[in-house]
Amino acid sequence: MGGCVGRQRRERPSAGSPRKRAGRNEPLKKERPKWKSDYPMTDGQLRSKRDEFWDTAPAFEGRKEIWDALKAAAYAVEANDHSLAQAILDGASITLPHGSLTECYDELGNRYQLPVYCLAPPVNLILERGEEEAAEPAEPPPNARREFALKVRLSTGKDLRLSASMADTIGQLKKQLQAQEGIDLAWQRWFFSGKLLTDRTRLQETKIQKDFVVQVIVNQPLPPRN
Repeated sequence: MGGCVGRQRRERPSAGSPRKRAGRNEPLKKERPKWKSDYPMTDGQLRSKRDEFWDTAPAFEGRKEIWDALKAAAYAVEANDHSLAQAILDGASITLPHGSLTECYDELGNRYQLPVYCLAPPVNLILERGEEEAAEPAEPPPNARREFALKVRLSTGKDLRLSASMADTIGQLKKQLQAQEGIDLAWQRWFFSGKLLTDRTRLQETKIQKDFVVQVIVNQPLPPRN
């Protein structure tokens, strides 16, 4: 798995290698990278590839809290919320010499590189739409509420499950998460398949399937710096 764009590998830096402190810091560019996968991949394959990167990245080099911030910023970028992404980067003191998340530095001079597939889907992404999903009614009958355990992954690294039905709105699920974890509604930003989910969005509109994971970025205000 590659830690840099265009390579399918990640190398551990040699011991004692000097750390570079990036003196230049450009604002995050709004243009999302366009790229083509070596093979047409489905949305599920793209999510699996991203999950594998984010799960393994902190084990190689750098600080976990910076990786968490970069992950949250990457989701915000794909949701076209650049103001949130920039706020996350500024709050974590992450600098971008070229205005791109493909090369970043923390305040200690550690270098971080995000692969392009974590920043945007490929142009040859295959959209999955099963016949069973297309045939699902827009609104389930009131007496036929079928609940299931919705898998939720917080940007803090915690995984949990919420009791949900396809008729539930994201706003309702946010309240459930608040009651369960004490996370303020204003701090929650829900993403699925790289898209920001609004409070009025119903789960059935997201085309979510069993065992899929919804990402929740917890944008908790940072304490004031001394």
